[in-house]
Amino acid sequence: MNALIPLPIIVPLLGASLCVIAARARWIQRIVSLSALTCNMIVAITLFVRVDDRDMVVMQAGGWPVPLGITLAVDRLSAVMLVVSSLMLLAVMVYAIGQKAEESRYAAFNPVYLVLAAGVSASFITGDLFNLFVAFEMMLVASYVLLTLGGRPDQVRAGMSYVVISLIASTFFVTALAVIYAATGTVNMAQLAERMPELPPGVATGFSLLLILVFGIKAGLFPLFFWLPDSYPTASGAITAVFAGLLTKVGVYAIIRTQTLMFPPDARQGTLLLVLAGLTMIVGVLGALAQDDLRRMLSFHIVSHIGYMIFGLALFTLAGVAGAVFYVVHHIIVKTALFLVAGLVERRSGSDRLSRVGGLVRSAPVIAVLFALPALSIAGLPPFSGFVGKFALVSAGIDSQDWLIVGVSLLVSLLTVYVMVRIWSNVFWGEPEDPAIVAWIASEESRVPRLMTASASVVVALSVALMVFAGPLYNYAERTAADLLAPQRYIESVLGSDAP
Repeated sequence: MNALIPLPIIVPLLGASLCVIAARARWIQRIVSLSALTCNMIVAITLFVRVDDRDMVVMQAGGWPVPLGITLAVDRLSAVMLVVSSLMLLAVMVYAIGQKAEESRYAAFNPVYLVLAAGVSASFITGDLFNLFVAFEMMLVASYVLLTLGGRPDQVRAGMSYVVISLIASTFFVTALAVIYAATGTVNMAQLAERMPELPPGVATGFSLLLILVFGIKAGLFPLFFWLPDSYPTASGAITAVFAGLLTKVGVYAIIRTQTLMFPPDARQGTLLLVLAGLTMIVGVLGALAQDDLRRMLSFHIVSHIGYMIFGLALFTLAGVAGAVFYVVHHIIVKTALFLVAGLVERRSGSDRLSRVGGLVRSAPVIAVLFALPALSIAGLPPFSGFVGKFALVSAGIDSQDWLIVGVSLLVSLLTVYVMVRIWSNVFWGEPEDPAIVAWIASEESRVPRLMTASASVVVALSVALMVFAGPLYNYAERTAADLLAPQRYIESVLGSDAP
């Protein structure tokens, strides 16, 4: 079973190499990409079942002992993130093939997309900070290429902003690695969990703050989010969907992993994270209210809902962390679904401006249904998974008597409902007033390819499945939270006989 651990990294990289060789044969690239992503999904599901039934799995690359070699570890948190990310990457790849945009026009799309998939997987299974940095750089290079495919001026401008901010974050990350290694003699996260309590409290607190800064930029946490709403909407629908669903959650995963594993309770920044969570929620939803562009509205909503995830973590209780884990899984699937459907809206109407589009509930009822289901979930209406996640977080906040953040989360939830109603009333009710939009809808070019609709439908169906299986998923999230808040199991599994 341990031999399966590196496959989610190795298989996409091998697939990327084959796609480069087959640059002139697009059908071969598609077969390779879909095969590699399907393999990733199968491996991820296998590891998920194994980890939940028995114990976490660990591999020391090359047989080198800790900390000389590369540690790869899969626990419950890593496993569920691998499963959800592999499902979304595969679905978005199918959507991109059906869209016939960048994937059809550029031979670089498939290999770069697979490198992105390898970077995402590496982030979830690496057991040391240096290789987490390497995984982030893989994602940075791949995402920059995908953002700027097409070469439009707005894409290049947004891509430059994205890469500059990401490089600043990388610089802080390297600095953090250097000072942490100088203080502890290791970058292995299990060993750091042992050695951090031995440091002076102020030093451990400083390291915690530095890593929150680094991963907060990646996650889009207030006030480090400003790059996100400008960068994501400029890419194609497929790329925006995978970025919105996955990339910010890698940053959230890194915050959850490092804060719960590496730092003792007196070095955790619960109060600071609660403040940042509340501000992230408020600023994100207010930004969405001010937009007229569908994808920009949804991009600001990414920021808003990152706040909910950090809210749960900041409580550092079983209920809070379980709510955060549940909400991360929910948000990856539901937000990916919303962006995929937003691409369908843009294809069918020729625009994603709320002031120009209208009447799609009659001209495209399937798209209307596909949008309504994840929109109701992201708004937190019962019985959808968004309601379950928000109810869990609010209950955890009430148990911890953090009344202010509870009030903020409820207010932001109401504003989210308003934003979703505004999108629905503008895009799906009424009639389009722009003659160009009316002409486009009546033309053959507005027909949405079946593969795009099928892929979006599958992801929407997964979002509905979250509602049906919310109970078992939340129980899994509770088991995951118990592991995170009592990291001795992780430490012993990685260090073996060297663990105290």
